[in-house]
Amino acid sequence: MASVTFFSTISKSYVDVPTAPGVDTVAFLEATESLIKMFAFSIVQSDMTGNVAKIRTRFLATPDKSATLEDLVENEKTEKKRTATEGLLWLLRGLKFTQIALARSQADKSEELTVSFTKAYEATLKKFHSFVVKPLFTLAMKSCPYRADFYAKLGSPLSTVEGELDAWLAALDAIIIHLEAYYEKGNYAKGM
Repeated sequence: MASVTFFSTISKSYVDVPTAPGVDTVAFLEATESLIKMFAFSIVQSDMTGNVAKIRTRFLATPDKSATLEDLVENEKTEKKRTATEGLLWLLRGLKFTQIALARSQADKSEELTVSFTKAYEATLKKFHSFVVKPLFTLAMKSCPYRADFYAKLGSPLSTVEGELDAWLAALDAIIIHLEAYYEKGNYAKGM
């Protein structure tokens, strides 16, 4: 009998997102929507869903100029309000937070998710959040499921889940690194 894991049930994985000549917008959004379903943190889900909506709205308004995320950002750069560019920036920050937390969890099998996500928050999002938002995220990190429960929800056998998660995290990390470099080179985060 074939194993059924979270990764075998989603419509798109980051492993499947084309990244040449740029990050495919539709595939990236589908993979991100699958990620959002993985978590029960309402504050994180709401934030990511809102940012996905900003990117999708821009894509639907200018599909011929938004095939890749890089095209989308480039096309929007001359506009006064760069809603999708800002949405993608914040989405990347949230994805990096998630990627680092789950990579920590994979690297240290004894670390509970509350620790993994708290440490990832401190390394990524915390510096961008106001004094009003920080306590909300701190509280959300305390509501992380137990490690064993989270991994059980990802499916079985555990060895398959861990292998699929490692591939998924590596693909997500490569996309994040690529897009962060793109933002840096084009100075697209300026003023955001």
